Amino acid sequence: MIEMPSITLLLHNIRSTHNVGSIFRTAEGFGVTRIVLTGYTPYPIYSGDERLPHLAAKIDKQIHKTALGAESSVPFEYHDNLLTWLESNTLPLVALEQSPRSVQIDGFEVPDQFVLVLGEEVEGIPNELLERCESVIEIPMKGKKESFNVSVAAGIALYALTQ
Repeated sequence: MIEMPSITLLLHNIRSTHNVGSIFRTAEGFGVTRIVLTGYTPYPIYSGDERLPHLAAKIDKQIHKTALGAESSVPFEYHDNLLTWLESNTLPLVALEQSPRSVQIDGFEVPDQFVLVLGEEVEGIPNELLERCESVIEIPMKGKKESFNVSVAAGIALYALTQ
């Protein structure tokens, strides 16, 4: 029996609450260990949340619309400062991004534990973060579009990485 890798998702500067909710739901389905949300990525309400209550409740409701409760069952943490979190992280970073150094996901040797990095919907993962990643993987594209929606790409990647 193949042992499942321990996967942490890093969602950096994802704008859409619906994408965040969808990623939570997909992460729950694939047994993701935890989700780390950084930068301006919207996040569910948590104990110690310092946002204005009405703003936190509105964002939480929007995330819940697509997460359907997964935001309550997948452990998560929020850090506004990505660099502070990176300093404390000891796991290898694996970026899901198109890059000159990326390898096709089906040829990637999956580590036992790692952080799968997902970036902003239009611009992707910033170069400063990409440079810190040990590996960069990409999903092969067959059509004319150059990329998938971030939540769709997360699902494809989690499926491929857990087989």
